Amino acid sequence: MRPPGPDPRDAPAGAPRPRRRRPLTLSRREDLQGRLLVAPTVLVVLGFAVLPFLAVVLFAFLDVRLVDIPRLYLDELEFTGQNLATVWGSPRFWSAAGTTVVYAGASSAGAVLVGLAVALALRRPFRGRGLVRALVLVPYVLPVVAATTIWKTLLNPGYGLVNAVGVEWLGWAEPIAFLTTTSREFGPLEVPVALLCVIAFEVWKTFPLAFLFITARLQVVPGDIEEAAQIDGAGKTRVFRHLLLPQLAGVMALLAVLRFLWSFQNFNDIYLLTGGAGGTEVLAVRVYSELVVRANIGTASATGLLMTAMLLVVVAVYARMIKREQA
Repeated sequence: MRPPGPDPRDAPAGAPRPRRRRPLTLSRREDLQGRLLVAPTVLVVLGFAVLPFLAVVLFAFLDVRLVDIPRLYLDELEFTGQNLATVWGSPRFWSAAGTTVVYAGASSAGAVLVGLAVALALRRPFRGRGLVRALVLVPYVLPVVAATTIWKTLLNPGYGLVNAVGVEWLGWAEPIAFLTTTSREFGPLEVPVALLCVIAFEVWKTFPLAFLFITARLQVVPGDIEEAAQIDGAGKTRVFRHLLLPQLAGVMALLAVLRFLWSFQNFNDIYLLTGGAGGTEVLAVRVYSELVVRANIGTASATGLLMTAMLLVVVAVYARMIKREQA
């Protein structure tokens, strides 16, 4: 018995027949499933990364302050390039940029070198090596608020352990305010005290990541080549220079670039330690000051946009280096 409804065979001659949907092939089904699985991640990236960045680009060309946000209308927006010109011509911006480059470069190099030294020191098996390796990771997993509190307590000029040892045992004439002193003369040298403290903190906090990467790379280095070199009379220095270092160069370069990028935009550590005082105002703290202290969204966004441009230059240089090595 035929179900009720029109029969396609009863259609008049010449009328187009309804097209049947072809079943999806296996590759198309997998492609569709992959798109559906990736869709939530794409939406999160769009909502929390792309759209805020587009807002920063928009505000960088608008003359707007925080008090203007509640009564801001699209038809009243006035685009201007004055924000970028103001930031570009500001001496404080260039001072913060120089401090940021020094801070990011020194902390990234220090973290990689310390991680390399610790990885080499803990390379050979010994009793309790697993416990020591676990303790090395403590600074990295320690919450930044707790870590900065510990350092601020140790460096406090009134009751800090460092100043107590310095005054009692090292012959210091007076305690040193490490986190607020811009510079101090030590013999013929003028040392940026606060900046060195935040760099040391960043190295201490982040070298365990370099330690992990370098240790993982050392574990796959062929041991027979190193043993053969030692049998031939090569010392430890020559073995490290000619055998181990070429094996570690790639991962160390990657770590240096990543650490530079992360340190360049670091805000939490410096703000919690010094608040930007003592010559430690980096660009991230400068953006915060423009936004919160001066309530100027335009100049804060322009500063952030220039920071992004500087980071893109670093990424472009690194990508060019990698492309040249692969050619």
